Amino acid sequence: MKEKKDIELVEKLNQKYLELLNEISKVVVGQLDIINQILISILCKGHCLLIGVPGLGKTLIVKTLAEILDLKFNRIQFTPDLMPSDITGTEVFETKNSGGKGFVFVKGPVFANMILADEINRTPPKTQSALLEAMQEHRVTAAGTTYILEEPFFVLATQNPIEQEGTYPLPEAQLDRFMFNLWLDYPSNDEEIEIIRKTTSMYNPILKKIFSKEEIIQFQDLVRKVPVADELSEYTVKQVSKTRPSNELAPKIIKDYINWGAGPRASQYLILAAKAACILDGRFTPSKEDINKYSLPVLRHRLITNFNAEADNVKVEEIIRNIF
Repeated sequence: MKEKKDIELVEKLNQKYLELLNEISKVVVGQLDIINQILISILCKGHCLLIGVPGLGKTLIVKTLAEILDLKFNRIQFTPDLMPSDITGTEVFETKNSGGKGFVFVKGPVFANMILADEINRTPPKTQSALLEAMQEHRVTAAGTTYILEEPFFVLATQNPIEQEGTYPLPEAQLDRFMFNLWLDYPSNDEEIEIIRKTTSMYNPILKKIFSKEEIIQFQDLVRKVPVADELSEYTVKQVSKTRPSNELAPKIIKDYINWGAGPRASQYLILAAKAACILDGRFTPSKEDINKYSLPVLRHRLITNFNAEADNVKVEEIIRNIF
């Protein structure tokens, strides 16, 4: 990270980040923390799960980001009758240009740079799992043939926490593929007034393209180059291991209220988030404060509480704050 070109890249990323915030504020009011965390997940080649009640702008944030980042964007509306082939693609029998006939693979909506998986818990696990290979390996296998997805590739999924009738909880294996679990909150009074002003008038902003595909990939590589002190890696692993009830260092609140703790992927994502956060802040190495700051979005969907937690009304967020 001491190389001149890397230092220049950090400065360039900082400038573009400010420009991105300025552009997205033309459409999205507030939600700066959410936007920051989504961009961090993109820089870390991660995926995000956005949870919030209807009307908070989950879909709007994703669509606006896709436009500013100049990426190929597809929205998949998850419904109970959605099939895996509706996501990955399917083979159709047709006449080829040469005059012969045969099966041709027609790519599904997952073949894009940014995927909005809208209300992902509305479809059965069989269909949800169609995204697993794409999210982890950045490829799709259909009819025995593997297709590589174009980089950059990331999935931003949304869920509505209120209405649970007719929904299917995400399998733990799929939840673990999401780097961040982000909860959107209601806007403040001033923000809501600004939302009304913009959405009930003739206001129609024109957005500039801030990042290109090539620049995003370049910045993703830059994040991997950020040095991390051995002490910070040891601290991260120690804190994450405390979330596991079988660990002798686990505090009483973990042993009392947690069935299963976070796996190694949590430590990986905490370090990556800290790396991305520090260069967005103009620093060249992360600190414990960076790890602690992103512990909540990284861990809240990786800790499985037991019946005692439900009986005593102990929330996962409270347990994570207790550790970090």
